[in-house]
Amino acid sequence: MIDELIGYLRQEQQKGVTHVELDEGARQVLRGWVASKPVVAKKSVVTAVKAEPKPAEPARELVVVGNTNAEKIASLRQQAKDWPAFKALGSLREMMVFSVGNAEAKLVFVGEAPGSEEERKGEPFVGPAGQKLDGILKAMNLTRSEVYLTNVVKFRPSMPQQTTNNRAPTAAEMAVGMEFVKREIEILRPQCIVALGGTAANGLLGMESVPVGRLREEWHEFLGIPLRVTFHPSYLLRTQSSNSEKRKLWEDMLAVMERLQMPISDKQRGFFLT
Repeated sequence: MIDELIGYLRQEQQKGVTHVELDEGARQVLRGWVASKPVVAKKSVVTAVKAEPKPAEPARELVVVGNTNAEKIASLRQQAKDWPAFKALGSLREMMVFSVGNAEAKLVFVGEAPGSEEERKGEPFVGPAGQKLDGILKAMNLTRSEVYLTNVVKFRPSMPQQTTNNRAPTAAEMAVGMEFVKREIEILRPQCIVALGGTAANGLLGMESVPVGRLREEWHEFLGIPLRVTFHPSYLLRTQSSNSEKRKLWEDMLAVMERLQMPISDKQRGFFLT
């Protein structure tokens, strides 16, 4: 019945008829047919547009340029000023203190980080500890111009309400700084490295919180280069060290002089002996 009704209506539509009068019986047939059809709700289709991940900024690599060691060190210094990894830490101050000395030196001294005096003058080892280091160099018959002085971290670590107070660099700060120290050593290829203090020693040797007393009196290596660990000059200042403590540091320097085949007088060998 329903098929016949639909067929009839289609014929009328083809003739151009737009309205048809239906009797009550026909209407009931149509109502029953509509009621028997399942109601399918229209689905609202939402197409999720997946955001394309923002490509990660490629990590910058140090690019060493120049023909001489001095030019290559200068290129490192220039890059360190705005090195993203240093800035990303958010824990270092703005003034960079890179290095000083002879870019052809056979002997390299590595400290931990610049302090207030170094930050003010823009040069490592210029405060009281630097003056003490100058005295050590003089006892070795050396000057600043004959050695190379640098720090693991190239910026002074910051502190709340900081004035002249300093702090040791963190492991994260040293990890970034070591990128530059490695390149410095690769450029200079010195005959010997001296790590001044436990922080610098642990950073260079990849250790954690090993005291100087356990690291000195033996040779280590950094990038295949002999490395000697000794006290930081500031240690002698802080502790008002006796001759016995000064002698320990001096014995480390005698070992360095012997490694470099430097002449050592009897007077030098007797420094700080009681």
